[in-house]
Amino acid sequence: MNARFFILILFIISLRIGCAQVPQDVYKKPLNEVLTDIEKRYQVKLQYSESLVKNTAVLYPTWRYRVDIEQTLNNILLPLDLVYEKTGEKVYQISRFNYYERPVEEGRKHLAQLLASYPTLQLWEARKAELRKCFFEQLQLAPFPKKTPFNPVVTNTRKYSGYTVENIAIETIPGVYLCGSLYKPSKGRGPFPLVLCPYGHFSNPDTNLYGRYRPDMQYRCATLALMGAAVFSYDMFAWGESRLQFANELHRTGLAHTMQTLNSIRAIDYLTTLPFIDGKRIGITGASGGATQCMLAAALDDRITVSVPVVMVSSYYYGGCPCESGMPVQSCTDLGTYNAEIAAMASPRPMLVVSDGDDWTRHVPEIEFPYLQKVYSLYGKQDNVENVHLATEKHDYGISKRVAMYDFLARHMGLNINAVRDKTGKIDESKVTVEKYQSLLVFGKESGLPSNAIKDADAVRELLKSLQ
Repeated sequence: MNARFFILILFIISLRIGCAQVPQDVYKKPLNEVLTDIEKRYQVKLQYSESLVKNTAVLYPTWRYRVDIEQTLNNILLPLDLVYEKTGEKVYQISRFNYYERPVEEGRKHLAQLLASYPTLQLWEARKAELRKCFFEQLQLAPFPKKTPFNPVVTNTRKYSGYTVENIAIETIPGVYLCGSLYKPSKGRGPFPLVLCPYGHFSNPDTNLYGRYRPDMQYRCATLALMGAAVFSYDMFAWGESRLQFANELHRTGLAHTMQTLNSIRAIDYLTTLPFIDGKRIGITGASGGATQCMLAAALDDRITVSVPVVMVSSYYYGGCPCESGMPVQSCTDLGTYNAEIAAMASPRPMLVVSDGDDWTRHVPEIEFPYLQKVYSLYGKQDNVENVHLATEKHDYGISKRVAMYDFLARHMGLNINAVRDKTGKIDESKVTVEKYQSLLVFGKESGLPSNAIKDADAVRELLKSLQ
């Protein structure tokens, strides 16, 4: 009997030992409970979506607490790929970590660090050269691929009041076609100033049109043509007609980042061969992802004489699409870089930065624009950079942003802005004919591509290597 009792006791003890909680279990708590505790302990307000913290736990949370609230948040959030930003007095916004985004204050500090590294024009010019070399390398465009025949495909010309439109496809590298629409003034033989118009990821809610087919894109291009410019609106990689060649998923890859940069440079190569183009007056403008292309092209190609990046110049946001940030350009040099410095590489050439109050450009007047002014002042050309800030507007390339761009390009490219003013002096885009989607296509909805068209991403990469 005693032996049986002893065995039973041993069995109970072994069960208790087996069921005993280890420290990993004792100190493991749901993230939402931890955040609630932090709010009480530090008397702060933490803002976040419930979906962000759902089913997420923190191991040893209280052991991560520090006297300083921000060090505590770092210790709790960073291992979970979460970050915070102070948005008010004792108020913090928690969000998912994105490689292309950082806190506003970090962007401010980075610009100060960058400025301190080039106090003289000579040092700034050396910095630009270093960045340019690194950009080409990171984009896998170093050395730049051998320039091959364009073999242009040109559609019929449509004639409208004061301007014409024709669609053009060129082989930027053999078997890879860049499609776009070329707008020209109806009168005169030129040479006309050239304006490149890359676009972002906007779509029109009324027509469901995107890219160069959107009404606002057509208004922009045609109005500039009425002012006396030749204007080229062209597709992003694996977007628009490029999707005849490449699957939509390829747009969100580093290959798109590489090809869009190459395409902008090759578009200039082709267009400046045309007899009616003035190769000494080349502008570029785009919004959002189109502005990313605009800034990078202006940084890498000195033939661009004027640039207008819209709603994208930022010291703390780089671009959420891999077509903008898929290749590690921002990691160039030990100091790193961001959009504001890439935009500054256009200096001392004229540049207008358009910003708004509802996206990552909301701090341009107090952070990014003063930085740009200081860079331009190294040349004694501070007046060559301007900022139009529309604090009550959102992320788009709406009419007020276009009006600012028209005025700037008219002043710096010799365009006739009076040609698009009404009797009251306001910009009038009503003379523009908005074409149907099908009219702007080179090859059509179906695959009317030439037989040599490449459709495989690996084949494009191999071709790029073979041309270097």
